[in-house]
Amino acid sequence: MFSSYEKKEKTVTIILDGRSENVPEGVSVAAAVLSTGEKHIRVSPVTGEPRSPFCMMGVCYECLMKIDGEKDRQSCQVEVKEGMKIDRQMEVNGDGK
Repeated sequence: MFSSYEKKEKTVTIILDGRSENVPEGVSVAAAVLSTGEKHIRVSPVTGEPRSPFCMMGVCYECLMKIDGEKDRQSCQVEVKEGMKIDRQMEVNGDGK
């Protein structure tokens, strides 16, 4: 399970998949979403397998999320802000073969 080694005193409220969540201020969107207890933040668009952030530094592209209406944003590279609307990308487009 993901947990932060540093406890943040201040929080911001985000809308994650339509529900309000209080998350630490000043962290990436990926870290904020993981701090809510979510185990994965998207599924593979081909196979439907659950995916989670891997490198947390913008190299692997496993952290793609819809942030404030814009799809395929690298959530590990975006700082969380008050009122952000964040959606996990759960669409499967491929045939999985």
